[in-house]
Parts: sequence; C-alpha cells; structure tokens
Amino acid sequence: MAINDITLAGGMRNNLVSLQMVSSLQARTTERLATGKRVNSAVDDPSAYFAAQNHRNRANDLAARKDQMGEAIQTVKAALQGIEGITKLIEQAKGLAASARSAGATDRASLAAQFNALRTQIDQMAADGSYKGTNFLASDALTVDFNEDGSSSLTISGFDASTTGLAVAAAQNSWVADSDVDVAVADLDTALTTLRTNAKTLSSNNGVVTSRQEFTVSLINTLTTGADILTAADTNEEGANMLALQTRQQLGIVALQLSSQAQQSIMRLF
Repeated sequence: MAINDITLAGGMRNNLVSLQMVSSLQARTTERLATGKRVNSAVDDPSAYFAAQNHRNRANDLAARKDQMGEAIQTVKAALQGIEGITKLIEQAKGLAASARSAGATDRASLAAQFNALRTQIDQMAADGSYKGTNFLASDALTVDFNEDGSSSLTISGFDASTTGLAVAAAQNSWVADSDVDVAVADLDTALTTLRTNAKTLSSNNGVVTSRQEFTVSLINTLTTGADILTAADTNEEGANMLALQTRQQLGIVALQLSSQAQQSIMRLF
C-alpha cells in the first residue's frame, strides 16, 4: 500500500516529511561517526571521492615498490656479507703464502694444499651469497623500480666473486719456488682490489635504494594523509549534528502529535 493511499491532514503530512528527513540525516551522521569519513561513496561527493581514491591507489602502488626496494636492499646486504667473508678467506690465504716463504719444501706443499682448500671455500661462499634467487656474487643483475610506472629505476649489477672471476689460480708447483708464491700473492692482491671496488659500488647502489625507499615512505604518508583530508569527517561536528537531529526528531514527534489532535477532536462528536 502506497503512503498516498492514506489521507493525512496538511500539518501531519508536513511533520511526517520533516521526520523522514531528520531520520535520513541521522542515518548519514551515524555512518560518518561509525566510519570516520565524511565521504563514503561517490554519491556523497564525487570530486572528493575519486580524488581520494586516486591518492590511495597511487599509495598502494608505491607500497609495492617500497617492498621491492626493501628486498633489493637485503639482496645487496647478502652480497656485501659474502664479500666480507671472501675477503677474510683471501687474507687468510695471504697468511699462508707469507708462511710459505720461510718454510721448507714439505711445509710449502702442505701450505699450498691449504691454499687450494681455501679456494674451494671461496667458490662455495660466492655461490651461497644469493637472496631470493639473485646472487650479485655470481654476476646477477637486479632492476629496482622506484615509481608506480617503472619510469624511474636503478639496475644493480653484480660480479663474479669466485676464484675464477677473481683470477686466483691454484698454487703452482706446490709452491716449490719463491716465484710460485709470488704469483699467488699477486693474484690475491688483485682479488682484494676487485672485491673492495665492487663492495664500494654495491654500497653506493644500496645507499641510492635506501634513500628512494625513505622518500617513498614519506610520499605514501603524504598521499594517504591527502586522501584522509578529502574524505575524513569532523567527529566533533558530526557529534553536534547528531544531538541537534535528536532534538529535532523529538520536536517533530511532538508537532505530529499536536497535528493529530485536530482529527482526534472529530471522534468526540460521535
């Protein structure tokens, strides 16, 4: 049955419409207080809603990039830790070479065998320096995107940190001659230079990624704050609105009762 099927007095109809409007406003105010948002859908304010949505979408895209940057930083850290470990092994190998200079033939052969064993450890450490399948100590490369469309990026390139890549050959002739030891020492010095150069490059790239990650975090916060400003409700204002609407509702009910008294007086005639 439609509401117009029942005839109401003019005053009652006006009061009913007023109460319906108050009820609608109360529902809107209750939603704003519950969600903390002034704009909950495009119907509330299309301009603010879609602008805020664009801010949040970009913030979400950047959040994914931020996670990628964090993974890249960890990959570089894994490589730097590997370089540090390989450097210690090479310094240990240099100690063996230094000992061989003053050792006899038998001891030199033993030291040369230890040197070759260290080479194996260097190769294994270089192979184990990966993070999530990327190993900068095995000449892998990684491209890190900084913005949502990938137009800003950095490619981090690794190097071969194995004994082959570092050009550290096996001990020649079991280090029988001093010249054999000199060759090993020269190889080790070159390897240390290579490691230090690449460590500086990786550290520099790590600094760039870290700076971009910090910038991205700040930008995400700015975008999120901007979206909140566009859509957030003033809880103090909405609380005051609710109190005012409750008062209007009570007054409307009283007015509706007064309007119905005119019709009730007719009943007294019977």
